[in-house]
Amino acid sequence: MIEEPEQDAPPITELSKAQRRVLGTLLEKAFTTPEAYPLTVKALTAGCNQKSNRHPLTEYSEDDVHDVLDQLRQMGLVAVVHTETGRTERFRHYMRKRFTFSEPQLAVLTELLLRGRQSIGDLRSRASRMVAIESLDELRVALRGLMEQKYLQANTGLERRGVEVDHNFYGAGENKKLDWDAGLEDEGEERSSQPPARAQAAAESRATSTAAPPLRGPHVAEVSAGSAALTQLRDENRELQTRVDSLEHEVSRLKGLVDDLVRDLRG
Repeated sequence: MIEEPEQDAPPITELSKAQRRVLGTLLEKAFTTPEAYPLTVKALTAGCNQKSNRHPLTEYSEDDVHDVLDQLRQMGLVAVVHTETGRTERFRHYMRKRFTFSEPQLAVLTELLLRGRQSIGDLRSRASRMVAIESLDELRVALRGLMEQKYLQANTGLERRGVEVDHNFYGAGENKKLDWDAGLEDEGEERSSQPPARAQAAAESRATSTAAPPLRGPHVAEVSAGSAALTQLRDENRELQTRVDSLEHEVSRLKGLVDDLVRDLRG
């Protein structure tokens, strides 16, 4: 039997650090290891505390996670699944019932809940292991929809190089609002709200770069080669991280299955 969320539940605009980690882990495991989902408290605790794809790292106890699950159940974000034997409770998220997110948007929020602020290039790489996101343009469509609903924040326009995004479920006291980075904007388009000191620094930086002599000959080739090598290293690092994440998920899944089997044998 599965609980149903309360009707006409109040809107959700803030989540605590622990609520974000537990909810993000439930979302991730539902995407990546559906055969082991819904999760027991033991498996969920291991998922919250895993070393890969998490920032910051945590050391929650099963009691900690159970307390957070009770909070999320009251908010209509999590439900308990009662098994036929009644011996082991399992838990599932209700994000699709409480919000109107597309699957790419849900995958994006999952990664942001688990890691926080990140570039859209890294975000696409990580979210694509859960839902296919074929291009950065496709990702930007999902991000714009989240921004329109006030669930996403960015430090500059989504089309700008170097843009970073984050979820918007922080509490007011966490001071996690992204400042708009005027240095990433088009030249000559300073924001009217930019502090004078930052505006002056930006102007001096542009003046210095304008006055600097252009690179010529072998210097251009050296810079181009270095840039290409750096891009290749970043791509290889992302691929390795994705493989590590997949192995971690598989180990967690197998551990949950073994734990369930041991409990059944003892029962």
